[in-house]
Amino acid sequence: MILYSSRVSDFIEDINNNKITYILENMKQKELYEGTTISEKQSWENSLKYMSEILNQSNIPKDCTVSLEYNLPMTSSRIDFMLCGYDIENKKNVLIIELKQWSKVNRIEDSDILLETYVGNGLKKVVHPSYQAWTYKMLLKDFNQNIQENNIVVEACSILHNYIPNNDDPILDNKFTELIKEVPIFFQNDEEKIIEFINKKFSYGDNLSIIQEIDSSKLLPSKSLQENIDKLLKGNKEFKLIDNQMIIYDEILSAIKREEKNVIIVEGGPGTGKSVIAVNLLATLTNQGKLCQYVSRNTAPRVIYGTKLKGTLNKTSIDNLFKTSGAYTETDKDIFDVLIVDEAHCLTEKSGLFNNYGENQIKEIINSAKCSIFFIDEKQKVHLNDIGTKNEIKRWAANLNANIIEFKLESQFRCKGSDNYLKFIDYILGNTNNYVGKINYDIAVCDTPQELESLIKIKNAENNKSRIVAGYCWNWNKDEINNTDYHDIQIGDYGISWNLGAKQTFAIDDSINEAGCVHSVQGLEFDYVGVIIGEDLYFKDGKVCTDFQNHASSDPSFKGIKKMYKENEIMAREISDTIIKNTYRVLLTRGIKGCYIYCVNEELNNYFKEQINCIKKK
Repeated sequence: MILYSSRVSDFIEDINNNKITYILENMKQKELYEGTTISEKQSWENSLKYMSEILNQSNIPKDCTVSLEYNLPMTSSRIDFMLCGYDIENKKNVLIIELKQWSKVNRIEDSDILLETYVGNGLKKVVHPSYQAWTYKMLLKDFNQNIQENNIVVEACSILHNYIPNNDDPILDNKFTELIKEVPIFFQNDEEKIIEFINKKFSYGDNLSIIQEIDSSKLLPSKSLQENIDKLLKGNKEFKLIDNQMIIYDEILSAIKREEKNVIIVEGGPGTGKSVIAVNLLATLTNQGKLCQYVSRNTAPRVIYGTKLKGTLNKTSIDNLFKTSGAYTETDKDIFDVLIVDEAHCLTEKSGLFNNYGENQIKEIINSAKCSIFFIDEKQKVHLNDIGTKNEIKRWAANLNANIIEFKLESQFRCKGSDNYLKFIDYILGNTNNYVGKINYDIAVCDTPQELESLIKIKNAENNKSRIVAGYCWNWNKDEINNTDYHDIQIGDYGISWNLGAKQTFAIDDSINEAGCVHSVQGLEFDYVGVIIGEDLYFKDGKVCTDFQNHASSDPSFKGIKKMYKENEIMAREISDTIIKNTYRVLLTRGIKGCYIYCVNEELNNYFKEQINCIKKK
């Protein structure tokens, strides 16, 4: 969808007659049902007037096409400015131009793509403008059928027409050199360079034909994307399917072939292979030419699986396959063939940083796809605002006239395949009243956190696949987020930092000197895991108890609990008890081969040790 598309000559005339803002404002209201802010109007007036002057001075044919505010399919993002026409060799050309009115930016040391600048009323982190333009270019090339089949050349640049860079400017930092080579950036005094750049791209006009070809195109993954992701998956033993996983995988593929709108629910506990099946489905369906995405509310699984599959694919191509669950608030109905939702128990109603976008993530996902697949374990609900339950998914499926298909993963491949271990964890957390059975699993309770760290470091030295995790009972100091010498977690004379900032992928980097929280590891697994249990879990009067008030205030899981506690103390305690125990259930089931535990509460440590000694005698 495009808010404005016209010949260069008509665009220049609309600018000269002060009509362009009025046209865009009306079209935005008509097509998107949205109003226009004062700052947006000012941006249009200033940036588009600048571009009109550039085009007027250029040699570009006046029957080339200008398109404004092109809404990229599958996203809520819009391309500021596009030019279409033919080059000297009569090839169809598209130039994406990202326009910015920035006058100053700050450097962000720990990021390869982010800068800081004033947006609206304050400083905000933003992506480099050339990176933004490059992502738009790659999305079109990866998913627009007409661009792929008709060999349309897509290029991009960014123009900061108010910006004058200095000698050591953050926006021209060495880390952006390769990016700027591919997507040039121009500044306030670069008019002649911009005109020369544009002149080289366009020798003949297209009279609106190319943009119409792009906008009417079917969406499907490009051949290179299909071939690469399939090749990468086949060469990665971590994504091999076995036993019951393969059966469920085949049955899901068969269900997807049906023409009706389908909602598939796959239920499975920790280690049953939900994520492995999800990633295999993504690769297989993409290779079949279907438009699909892997969806997860948690960042960690998306980053880890994206990193493991990257290979010859660039970051943007991977990012377009792995999406957050809040990405579908403005998506058209049934635009995707399949959406694959991992960790569906973590879905929420509202989306966005401040929970102020959208209506209901389950509804939006089902609405956006002909087939949506939800992998779920209701015992892994760890947020106060998690709404992902089978009943909620079924309710929205019925409302949106979708068939419901259910599968259950029974076999457990983590924790040495021991279903008894999962039952034992439920027992010691107080979720069940009795436990009978022997465990073939390396589990032990440590007397000190130092002992736990020492054991995990010994295991990690073998292959960098063991980690320390902790309950979120210590605040995360964001000012020290990249400093391992600063210890967020302090227990007597023992200290350790939370896992590091933007550049780190905790589960696969060299992060043995940090501790991860549940948000860093949910949906992931390690060989061995060391779990530090904080004071939100304790033992009293023969029972395992919880206290949300010993939880860190920086944990988003409990946002809103104090208000709930004032309104209904009993309900608040019941819900927080479930979340805290679910959180430790997640942490205690991340290890494939073993789990070592240390509890800050001495009575709980002794109780766990006593129970583990009992099962070892069986």
